[in-house]
Amino acid sequence: LNLMASIRNLKKDLNYVTAGIIEAAYIQQILNPNASTEQTEAIVDEAIAIHGDFIREINNKNVENRSAHLKEVNQSIEKQAQDLVAKLNAL
Repeated sequence: LNLMASIRNLKKDLNYVTAGIIEAAYIQQILNPNASTEQTEAIVDEAIAIHGDFIREINNKNVENRSAHLKEVNQSIEKQAQDLVAKLNAL
């Protein structure tokens, strides 16, 4: 029961983080209409790809220690999100 709740929360967190990054990228485009959109579109594409990859990792039941696997996924999500935010802030 506890593991199921943590899986649900992990998916919600992933959705929240990726949606926030995508929203920030589009806000960047709106605030800088004369700038090229290639970089922000690349960040959006990367966020969407990362989201799909992490959903597959969260749903992967073929791991030896599921709880440890989910903790590792959570840490990876945080790192990837920080990397994307850094790219966005560099624009």
